[in-house]
Amino acid sequence: MPAVGIPLIAAPPPRAARKGLVGAVVTALAAALLALTPATEAEAAPVLLSQGKQATASSQEHYGTPAGSAVDGDPGTRWSSAAADPQWLRVDLGAPAALDRVELSWEAAYAKTYRIELSSNGTDWSTAYSTTTGAGGTETVGVSGTARYVRMLGTARATGYGYSLWEFKVFGSTDGGGTGPVVPGGGDLGPNVHVFDPSTPGIQAKLDQVFSEQESAQFGSGRHAFFFKPGTYDNINAQIGFYTSIAGLGLKPDDTTFNGDVTVDAGWFNGNATQNFWRSAENLAVNPVSGTNRWAVSQAASFRRMHVKGALNLAPNGYGWASGGYIADSKIDGQVGPYSQQQWYTRDSSIGGWTNGVWNMTFSGVEGAPANSFPEPRYTTLDTTPVSREKPFLHMDGNEFKVFVPAKRTNARGTTWAGGTPQGTSIPLSKFYVVKPGATATTINAALEQGLNLLFTPGIYHVDRTINVNRADTVVLGLGLATIIPDNGVTAMKVADVDGVKLAGFLVDAGPVNSPTLLEIGGQGAGADHAANPTTVQDVYVRVGGAGPGKATTSILVNSDDVIIDHTWVWRADHGEGVGWETNRADYGVRVNGDDVLATGLFVEHFNKYDVEWFGERGKTIFYQNEKAYDAPNQAAIQNGDTKGYAAYRVDDSVDTHEGWGMGSYSNYNVDPAIRQDHGFKAPVKPGVRFHSLLVVSLGGNGHYNHVINDTGSPTSGTSTVPSTVVSYP
Repeated sequence: MPAVGIPLIAAPPPRAARKGLVGAVVTALAAALLALTPATEAEAAPVLLSQGKQATASSQEHYGTPAGSAVDGDPGTRWSSAAADPQWLRVDLGAPAALDRVELSWEAAYAKTYRIELSSNGTDWSTAYSTTTGAGGTETVGVSGTARYVRMLGTARATGYGYSLWEFKVFGSTDGGGTGPVVPGGGDLGPNVHVFDPSTPGIQAKLDQVFSEQESAQFGSGRHAFFFKPGTYDNINAQIGFYTSIAGLGLKPDDTTFNGDVTVDAGWFNGNATQNFWRSAENLAVNPVSGTNRWAVSQAASFRRMHVKGALNLAPNGYGWASGGYIADSKIDGQVGPYSQQQWYTRDSSIGGWTNGVWNMTFSGVEGAPANSFPEPRYTTLDTTPVSREKPFLHMDGNEFKVFVPAKRTNARGTTWAGGTPQGTSIPLSKFYVVKPGATATTINAALEQGLNLLFTPGIYHVDRTINVNRADTVVLGLGLATIIPDNGVTAMKVADVDGVKLAGFLVDAGPVNSPTLLEIGGQGAGADHAANPTTVQDVYVRVGGAGPGKATTSILVNSDDVIIDHTWVWRADHGEGVGWETNRADYGVRVNGDDVLATGLFVEHFNKYDVEWFGERGKTIFYQNEKAYDAPNQAAIQNGDTKGYAAYRVDDSVDTHEGWGMGSYSNYNVDPAIRQDHGFKAPVKPGVRFHSLLVVSLGGNGHYNHVINDTGSPTSGTSTVPSTVVSYP
């Protein structure tokens, strides 16, 4: 329902209950990838396969002895490890090959005992050769098998130093290696990626056409991405609807300038912006016509790497309800006005000021942010962000598309591009499998096995088996909110316990058959150290129900250490199709087993049990937004032993160190408003477990909290939607 007469700075009324395929399938690959099977005779003579390929290692002695030096073809450079056992050096051949031999050119620090091991996926290994009498110098080892990954695993050193190889050479053949058809990299981006330059005719007409299709298509099948080549565009009003992304194609926002606006409003929903989901704006400079750009969104709507040469209004026309969003790596020259926004998170940016706070306004690494003052005004401010790496993005280098992968930053403050071109690496499109609607999971996995990254073009993708991302540094980037739906209860995507995978810009939509998980980062028991090169999950959203029946026991499971979850909305639907307490059953939103995991901008809502559970050590969350499930039928349905209700955010009793800032949970038990929730947050009482700026809110008296965290914090009461707060815990 519409909101009328809301004061600009006062708390708004509770947000209302939200109410509200793919074409032909390509032929599957003829052959599955096999590993560790006896090699058949190759049709071509063995050739050097490893030179210049990606190499990784368990450690390196110092900055001058990286793993790549062992496969660079230069006999004067080397890899050397730490002085400890065991150690390994691994090379990714890029595709399965029939192997013939391995040549090891040792420096003086060699291995006495070592194995040559083979793998098809970088996780499961088989021994092809082993010795306890390594002699050093140059050793040639015969191996037999079909594999993509080859590694030397040293278990006993011959000297007091580490292991050191001038060269690690793998010979074999891809002819007759059983690899099946080659999946090509690169290609066009399909019909739903719209690319413009300043001379393109009819830009506004195309923007208007897509907006008319997408403005209210909350659960529709349309997906679109607009890209603008560097230059200046006059008289643009880009209204952004559902499943629509808009971005510039330069390396920094000021390369592409709009004299006009990039607009989100809520006219389609009578001025209520609480359902303005699933859209984005990136990498543009905007000179707003009125001096103020309007971006009235709620969840799953990112505003990244933008330069607003004026002010930014985050509320809809008329200041109706709005329910939170996310800004990163952006510069707003004027003031940001949240007005009726209930909560917001801004990271690593620069702003000219911030006008007010309703319930929860959180900042980390933001130049110009208001001082920390929670609970009144409701600002939670961290001077820097502990670790961050911006989302990968498409750009143009001359006439060639590439994907830019920004560098990791520690204790960041301000934008990556304030001093010019940001730091990072560009990957040509030829290194990506450009996934288009109709592609199968078999083809996608084959592309990954070949060493390609993935670029999902706008569309909906049904997968009948798990997409397995096993290679370190793989980029999986979606355009236009590309949507992956797992069929038959499979997990949509699993990431191995490897360094530096980047997942960004796509939606996982649960299928009607229950999936145990929808997205997994690291396998069970994962424990490798990824601090130097963490995996990132950015603008990756999960939906259970809404577009139709969906079920999943756990939406996101994080087993790997050091993962950065940077802006996600994990949502068990409260409106749309296929919605009901058991119809879209989903017990857990996000579960974290890995250590040193950081969440920046965590939105998780409406799960049947715990929305977030944290088992790993030294976890951190900066900004958390939650609503408990609206549709619990009665108190008994959410009874948790002797506890009334499942906490919105639970830290396991085994955890010794954990910290959170700017975290809120809301109740809207509209089926049974008499439901009581003992607390929004549950955590062990230990010196190393700390929370800052917590709140719980009863939306209009639909259910109430007895406490904020554990047994601390005043209960909510009445129907006035006033938060109960805890400034610091314990």
